[in-house]
Amino acid sequence: MAASTDPKSGAVDQPQDDSSKLKTFLGILRKFVGVADIASVRFSLPAQLMEPTPNLEYWNYLDRPETFASIGTSDDEVGRMLEVLRFWFTKDLKYVKGKPCKPYNSTLGEFFRAYWDIDELKQPILEGADNNTNGSAAKPEHNNVPAKVCYLTEQTSHHPPVSAFYIDCPEQGVSARGFDQISAKFTGTSIRVGPGQHNLGIFVTLESRDNEEYQLTHPAAHLGGFLRGTLSISVADTCYVTCPKTRIKVILHYLEEGWVGRAQNRVEGVIFRYDPANDNKTKIKDVPQSDVLARISGCWREQIYYTLAGSSEQKLIIDLVPLFPSAKVVPPEEQQLSNESRKFWSQVTTSILDKQYGQATKYKQEIEERQREKAAARKERNEDWTPRFFTGAVTPLGKPDLTDEGRKVLALLHKGEYQLEESTTTAA
Repeated sequence: MAASTDPKSGAVDQPQDDSSKLKTFLGILRKFVGVADIASVRFSLPAQLMEPTPNLEYWNYLDRPETFASIGTSDDEVGRMLEVLRFWFTKDLKYVKGKPCKPYNSTLGEFFRAYWDIDELKQPILEGADNNTNGSAAKPEHNNVPAKVCYLTEQTSHHPPVSAFYIDCPEQGVSARGFDQISAKFTGTSIRVGPGQHNLGIFVTLESRDNEEYQLTHPAAHLGGFLRGTLSISVADTCYVTCPKTRIKVILHYLEEGWVGRAQNRVEGVIFRYDPANDNKTKIKDVPQSDVLARISGCWREQIYYTLAGSSEQKLIIDLVPLFPSAKVVPPEEQQLSNESRKFWSQVTTSILDKQYGQATKYKQEIEERQREKAAARKERNEDWTPRFFTGAVTPLGKPDLTDEGRKVLALLHKGEYQLEESTTTAA
């Protein structure tokens, strides 16, 4: 562990290398072997084991926002599902191009907002007549005019830890929302991370396509490499994308590691017709060939392909190799509120970057103690805390709604404006 120093002296703590960090982290995790969900415990780590990144900023799905803005450009309903998958395979590019990290735990009422400028959309996947069964969708005009993808997220619950998010690109008529909550269990050599009970996936809505809604569920992943001293992520699970309006469903199966232990990072899938009232197909092998519209194959760290039913030609959905996470735009610090993620954690972040880990841990512990005091005060007053930008802490359907202030934040972001008043009930 790094020794603490007097921050006024300008001296820095002795930094740990990644291997030493992981051994320390592993020692802490061993206390939680057998605990059903260590994510709900919210244990505190010393600052030198953390990356200087707020959790709410880290957990966004917009590593390549142009793929999100380009959902719905195809006039073919299978093409639109393929565009949803193109977004899906780029949303966590941070794990493909960088190492996993442990960001700061979010605090109740903390929020984060940002936007991305989109200069050029991705080309439609599949051109063709719109096959929407109700025939009422107006044909949208998609073009390469500049667009913004705006993002707002707020920590809406502390026990259990849950945050709500909303993504909006009004120029293209596409939005998304959902709750982020993870469940984690330490097996002794790796951490299995999956969605928590309130995390029902990402819900994408295409306003310009008669409000087609797509539900994208999350697979479980394993975080390993503690013993080797290099963190790595592997996925061996099944997830689903469904669109009741078009009656199209996707099953994606992430494959196990190779027999020699080398991660293959393979994924295969099927796009098919399904009955929303009798949604009972959960495995690729269960899907009748007559219902298959396309098949998916590839490596989720490299290239993903699709093959249409009746064809043997593989076509590219996305090549991840040349891609890196896109830069976001956030409000200047002087226009951020006190409970806005970057400003809220700024003292901890600055100390970590200056390698003053003892001071960073002190600031972090002070924040955690203030949260406990505020929670105790609310309990004594028999007072429930309510989010500012979302209408509830959680919802049974997993789809959060914005308050008037939440809609205002996104509208201002779209104009590149940030003015907001401090809340009188700020929890952070």
